[in-house]
Amino acid sequence: MIITAPEDHSATSGSAISFTDFLPDKHHYKGSFGGRVFPLWRDAAATIPNIDPDLLLRLEALYGAPAAPEDVMAYVAALLAHPAYTARFRKDLVRPGLRVPITADAALFREAAALGREVIWLHCYGERFADAEAGRPAGPPRLARGKGPIIPAGGGIPGAPEPLPDAMSYDPATRRLTIGKGFIDNVPEAVWNYEVSGKNVLRQWFSYRRRDRTRPIIGDRRPPSPLDAIQPGHWLDEYTGDLMNLLCSGPPRGAGAAAGRSAGARLRRSAGAAVDARPRPERLGSRLSPGFLWSAGRRGFAQGSASAIQR
Repeated sequence: MIITAPEDHSATSGSAISFTDFLPDKHHYKGSFGGRVFPLWRDAAATIPNIDPDLLLRLEALYGAPAAPEDVMAYVAALLAHPAYTARFRKDLVRPGLRVPITADAALFREAAALGREVIWLHCYGERFADAEAGRPAGPPRLARGKGPIIPAGGGIPGAPEPLPDAMSYDPATRRLTIGKGFIDNVPEAVWNYEVSGKNVLRQWFSYRRRDRTRPIIGDRRPPSPLDAIQPGHWLDEYTGDLMNLLCSGPPRGAGAAAGRSAGARLRRSAGAAVDARPRPERLGSRLSPGFLWSAGRRGFAQGSASAIQR
């Protein structure tokens, strides 16, 4: 499991961090402006935690029992991967860096860690922290029956010989997402609006699959490679499967759709289920009891410093 986060700037809205079970590129957090990568483990066998020993010792002294590395990462997910974090601490986030308020309440820490496991499960499409008994089955997450998006009769996005679509739109009155000549119903407006630090997830996803994928050249940025012009000439079935996975409904992911989930595709979190899980972390943040503030160093949670929480 890996955290990705911005380095030389702070999140402005949405999630302050992202999670992935792939090896990410430097733009994984939101598709641009670079960032840093913080793996949970230092070794392939997952036996050496990539967390500052001083932090683990402080948590053990605070809670009277050792804190598992997985629970520390899950706790971070519960707090920093929620829009309420960037909204509540907007003024404090002017200075870049990951700063995690640590609760002094052991029960609240465990509650947050349990919620964070669900967050990571969502970000990693059910490939990490899967636990059927806890309601987290392995595989792409799904919204509750009747709440998820559906492709109605006649709504399929046409493939060949139709060219790739060049437009995607949303009608909040009908909750319909339209892609070219196809459409998907029952898409919540919150899913359409879901973003990470100003980057809309759905529109970013579509920008890598539309017919015209050119982007404006800003400043002294080098011109696009001719390789960018090599792309399918029509909409692929795996695009539809990947989109339904992103919206958190539809058929199970096929092997072909895995290509759309690579680190280069970026921003592949499950937007629908992430929106569905929002209210609980927001309430959680308001219940934090004063403990200490942990500021991650350049090596992430493998290095950092603790300070008192200023109220």
